[in-house]
This record gives sequence, structure tokens and C-alpha cells, in this order.
Amino acid sequence: MRCPFCGNDDTQVKDSRPHEDGAAIRRRRICGSCGQRFTTIERVQLRDLVVIKADGRRVPFEREKMARSVRIALRKRPVDAERIERIVNGIVRRLEAMGETDIPSRDIGRLVMETLREIDSVAYIRFASVHWDFRETKDFADILDSISASVSGENGQNLSAIGDKGKD
Repeated sequence: MRCPFCGNDDTQVKDSRPHEDGAAIRRRRICGSCGQRFTTIERVQLRDLVVIKADGRRVPFEREKMARSVRIALRKRPVDAERIERIVNGIVRRLEAMGETDIPSRDIGRLVMETLREIDSVAYIRFASVHWDFRETKDFADILDSISASVSGENGQNLSAIGDKGKD
């Protein structure tokens, strides 16, 4: 592993521990040249995934890019960082289990949205607004209408009651 500080290839592992419930390994390393310490995380990767964009471009799948999108959707929501990591790991495992190496971006987005819809309706709407490129408020109204009235938001209020906040 190359040292991120000086670029030297001679680094030593000083400590290894399971990470993320055994789904990864956290390693503490030290550089033999500059003496700096740093941490790496290793995950199992079953296959190299390629994302097929809407315009036909093919780009390597970036787990961290998807994780960042999920974290942004769940920002300031009652979901802790550890659960977000488990969510991302689950989505990646499902993508790898599809058996295909080329996956359309719309399928990845659909999978993320399905997962977010089960966890947090606000995060689902946030992610959908970016994935589907909402252009006007009508787009938000349409997705709110598509979510059943039985889906509860925070404090047991259903989504149709959100507009009633502050009217007392």
C-alpha cells in the first residue's frame, strides 16, 4: 500500500480489525520512509461493476459516489452513520448479486430509491428529486401523491399532514 503522505511503497500493517460487522477489515499502517500512520479499509469486491449512463457512456461503478448520495439524502434524518454504511453495503451486495457487470444507472437509482423508501420517506423524495431531475414543484407534488397516505412521517404524522404544520 502506497503512503498517502510521501508516496513510498514500503508500508507496514501494525494492526488489523474487523470493520462494519465483519464486512470489511480496518488496517492501521505505518510508512517505513516518513513514519506517518494511516488507516485503510478493505472490502470484498465480487466483480468490477460498470455503470451504463443514460447517454450510453460506460464508467466504473464508484461505491463512494453512491454512498455520498445516500448520505446526502439522509442528512439530518434520524438514521445513524453505521446504519447508512449497512444500507450502502446491502445495495452493493444486491448489485453484485445481479450477476451482470454492466448495470444501467437507472437500475442503480431504482435500487437506492426502493431502499430509501423503506427507511425514510423524506430521504426517498430527496434522492428521487435528483435521480429523476425534478424541474418544478409539480414534480414534488406528483411524487408526494404517489406515496400512500398510510406512510407515516416523523412523529406518526402522515405525509399529507406535512402541509398543515404551523397552521395552528
